Amino acid sequence: MTLRERAELATARRVVVKVGSSSISGENAANIQPLVGALAAAHARGTEVVLVSSGAIATGMPFLNLDTRPSDLATQQAAAAVGQNVLVYRYQAALRPFEIVAGQVLLTAGDLEDPTPRSNARRAMERLLGLRILPIVNENDTVATHEIRFGDNDRLAALVARLIGADALVLLSDIDCLYTRPPDEPGARPIDRVAHDDDLSGFQFGSVVVNSVGTGGAATKASAAKVASASGIAVLVTSIDLVTPALAGQQVGTWFEPNPDAVRPPLTGSVPTVAGRD
Repeated sequence: MTLRERAELATARRVVVKVGSSSISGENAANIQPLVGALAAAHARGTEVVLVSSGAIATGMPFLNLDTRPSDLATQQAAAAVGQNVLVYRYQAALRPFEIVAGQVLLTAGDLEDPTPRSNARRAMERLLGLRILPIVNENDTVATHEIRFGDNDRLAALVARLIGADALVLLSDIDCLYTRPPDEPGARPIDRVAHDDDLSGFQFGSVVVNSVGTGGAATKASAAKVASASGIAVLVTSIDLVTPALAGQQVGTWFEPNPDAVRPPLTGSVPTVAGRD
């Protein structure tokens, strides 16, 4: 199913939703409940939902008595190990009233580059979705090294959307849409729609380091959106506060049109049954 308009999000077959660290950690941890409510509403409509959630390191920091994101790799890995456990517990607690079970999927960039683990990851997520489980995906920060320092989950979400043949990718942050320049600067204009072949090089999206607990920002979201849209996947960039109207297909955020000529990934049920074949 190729989505052409935002309104079609309400009836999408499969959607990947990504949320950043700053939106669901620290004083914003309370955002998990309304986020889960929006995902549950989509789930109830019959949409298969995959959540890509950052936040393991940020969630683990208070348990290690850390006020700022650690700079050394070993402490980052320790914070991720503690935080991932707490984060999934919080999601499952929020999902319980909706009688939805979460399934944790931890990936590294290498898992999606190598054919054997890529095929295994796809098969596992297809089975989880078939069982009406909500996969919660994150980078495996405890064992990943390069990804902790240079990766971002916006790109991971785009690759996961492509992996499982999603109809749409929804990238959530703390701003309502993308702007032509940082929204606090004079002359910044909201971007309503981006064609799949639009050149975004003239826009000033700002730094990729956005706060003390995570990395990302408008630049990484625009880049990830282009990756997904080039693969025929529609993308919506908006704020976590607007996740409910976003998934209901209302006129919010920045819409990236999918490439109509893209070769769509395989549909559910076409996953190879022999490990190592992709």
